[in-house]
Amino acid sequence: MPLVDSRPPSTGMPPRLICFNKPYGVLSQFTPEGRWRGLKDFIAVPDVYVAGRLDADSEGLLLLTSDGALQARISDPRFKMEKTYWVQVEGVPDEAALAALRQGVQLNDGMTRPANAWLIDTPPGLWDREPPVRVRKAIPTAWLELGIREGRNRQVRRMTAAVGFPTLRLVRAAIGPYALDGLAPGEWREGREGREDM
Repeated sequence: MPLVDSRPPSTGMPPRLICFNKPYGVLSQFTPEGRWRGLKDFIAVPDVYVAGRLDADSEGLLLLTSDGALQARISDPRFKMEKTYWVQVEGVPDEAALAALRQGVQLNDGMTRPANAWLIDTPPGLWDREPPVRVRKAIPTAWLELGIREGRNRQVRRMTAAVGFPTLRLVRAAIGPYALDGLAPGEWREGREGREDM
């Protein structure tokens, strides 16, 4: 359930939106836990809250805001804000696998909504992951761009596994009109609309 800040604003300052490129191994919360780092190691901005989550073993765009209504709009699947992922998978998906993703796949918690899915080249400017992905030399890998409008737990990983192509690396590239746009891992900037597909 998304955490919505229902407190009235304590200052007359306009709401803030932060776009953060979350590195691998960082939680979508300020407090670290176990072996995972927290956002406080990267973002020293008061009164901003995560809008939607990204697993510790996933990378890429994470939005934070001081605006409770915007936080709900970004996080709540009812608003159908598309999230775009770059997904490195084991094997090379054929057209049948892509068609299944586009139509929706059956998971243990029900059928997914139709997704946008296509093969892409390695995304330009993609950084090396630390630690590197373990790749088996005898098995090829491929990159997909996958766009979904829901947010079940570990959904993208479960979707690619369901069509026979396990996810090796997962990078969120965009949420609605907000995109990474060259942010390096661990960097953040004040939000600006990078795309007009909302």
